[in-house]
Amino acid sequence: MSHISVLLHETVDAVLGQKTTGIFVDATFGRGGHSRELLSRLDADAKVIAFDKDPQALAAAAELASEDSRFQIVHASFADLAAQLQQLGIASVEGIMADLGVSSPQLDQAERGFSFMHDGPLDMRMDNSQGQTAAQWLVAMDETDLANVIFKYGEERYSRRIARAIKQAGLIETTAQLAEIVKVAHPKWEKHKHPATRTFQAIRIAINKELDDVETFLPQAVSMLKSHGRLAVISFHSLEDRLIKQFIQKESTLPEQDWGMPQAQKDTRTLKKIARIAPSAAEVKENPRSRSAWLRVAERLEH
Repeated sequence: MSHISVLLHETVDAVLGQKTTGIFVDATFGRGGHSRELLSRLDADAKVIAFDKDPQALAAAAELASEDSRFQIVHASFADLAAQLQQLGIASVEGIMADLGVSSPQLDQAERGFSFMHDGPLDMRMDNSQGQTAAQWLVAMDETDLANVIFKYGEERYSRRIARAIKQAGLIETTAQLAEIVKVAHPKWEKHKHPATRTFQAIRIAINKELDDVETFLPQAVSMLKSHGRLAVISFHSLEDRLIKQFIQKESTLPEQDWGMPQAQKDTRTLKKIARIAPSAAEVKENPRSRSAWLRVAERLEH
């Protein structure tokens, strides 16, 4: 399955607002759908800086850079956004978008080891040029810690039973092996959902530090936005969406009045909530992987 960018027009509309020029950031290039759409709507003097950790995404980005001089790719995590932009001499930008999902090519290529639908080496690294594979990580993990990860990041109620089965199995080298171990250990399957879904999600989030990166990214993104600049973030599961929701809520709400202080309350808000958008029924029909997506949009208040 080729990669279909989720909430493509909604995200680009949101991040642009009324602007057609300036510097914009695609924090998760993937296969470039959002970057290409953004470039198609920007003036000749605008610029798009994109980030990605995945070497395959970088190859696709290099192609786009050779086609369009307004585009530049950075091989880095969006968790390093502020430092990387400052290294490029960029102090602030007009808009930042991020699509936190795993891309379809990552899921569909067996050798990447993300999915139980395609048997392959148990890898799961977004940047497969460095760090521990999922197979190595599982060997190193203590059973209790593994159970906690599966419960926290997979929201899996049978995490202890599954962690015990994984540790008893010893070295697990393929996605099919892991999926079968979880399937056998799982006592109650959800309708229309593979019993290993939550466990695979949890392991992927843990080894790629996905939630840590989102928590690091969000305040940096706000710090790099110009006044009235837009932040648009797509998430695919409740843990990420909750983080984004809580961050925007905190940054767009006045702190509670300290009644012991007579002076006027300082307005510390940095964001204004703009929208929360779900994919249309037509998009979900065309691309079932979009069904769990949420786009949250916020705007930087006057500095």
